[in-house]
Amino acid sequence: MALYSQNMLEICLELVHLGYDEYRDKVVDYYNHFLEIASAMDRIGDNQDEMWDEEDQFFYDVLRFPDGSATRLKVRSLVGLLPLCAATVLEPEHLELMPSIAKEHKYMITRTKRLSKNIANPLQKGKNNRRLLSVVNEDKLRSILKVMLDEKEFLSDFGIRSLSKYHEENPYVFSWNNEEFTVKYVPGESDSTMFGGNSNWRGPIWFPANTVIIRALFQQYAFYGDDFKIECPTGSGNMMTLIEVAKEIIRRLENIFLKDEKGYRPVYGWYKDFQEDKYWENNLLFYEYFHGDNGAGIGASHQTGWSGMIAYLMVMFRTTNFDMLMEKAHWDKDTRIKKEE
Repeated sequence: MALYSQNMLEICLELVHLGYDEYRDKVVDYYNHFLEIASAMDRIGDNQDEMWDEEDQFFYDVLRFPDGSATRLKVRSLVGLLPLCAATVLEPEHLELMPSIAKEHKYMITRTKRLSKNIANPLQKGKNNRRLLSVVNEDKLRSILKVMLDEKEFLSDFGIRSLSKYHEENPYVFSWNNEEFTVKYVPGESDSTMFGGNSNWRGPIWFPANTVIIRALFQQYAFYGDDFKIECPTGSGNMMTLIEVAKEIIRRLENIFLKDEKGYRPVYGWYKDFQEDKYWENNLLFYEYFHGDNGAGIGASHQTGWSGMIAYLMVMFRTTNFDMLMEKAHWDKDTRIKKEE
């Protein structure tokens, strides 16, 4: 919902940019919605009913009991990664176009510290005086990326897994009313009938999740620039900027479809006809999700709508000059239709 608020804010800003003044109030509304949602995820103090775990430095699902108490379900899943995806950069031109949001921007933060203490400071200026709306501040971002970029956890040779490989040897067990509920790493087809049994979010690689993570890394890079570097993979000693991390994730996603040293495409897994038949070997299928360890396509084989994103990602990162993009605002000042008085 935090990312949704940011997306709606961006849409309203674009409409204001095009001269639709009736959306000015909506910009402020969605800005405030984002702050409230983000702050609720990690309030000031130690609260068991919030998602951020200070000890583990990670976000978890929260289970609330009938008596009002709550506990975190310490499963290292996409739940812990998605908060970093709620990241959107505001250019100086945005605030120049709408002084009212700049005023509200400062008022909301100074009025109550609870709205911004544990998230990225919206008043802090980054690269080229940009501002960042983000659920995670720099410390949280580094903590989450450390886990996400660990090949023993989320980082596969074929992208970001939906559940940490840590749970392969360390299943999470929750006990309630003399029953035990277990979550373990399952990189391929689901071993449970939950959710219909034909989808699996407990290990495989999903393109929608990887795509929003890549978008977030770009947004964070637009704010922090080359000054922010992180070890990738974790423990390798290889330091990367956030845009380099995004490129590395895309390179691994590409591995799903490209031929390996044996001339086989991981996407086709054990299907020999698809691997060797001249009528099939170059006709790619875009599966629903992909095996977390070997990249084989799993589930429906016609999910082009999201797995086909690989084509866009490959082209974008091979044709975009990110140095030039970092120096240029999203909007050209000369193209503005109307400016707030």
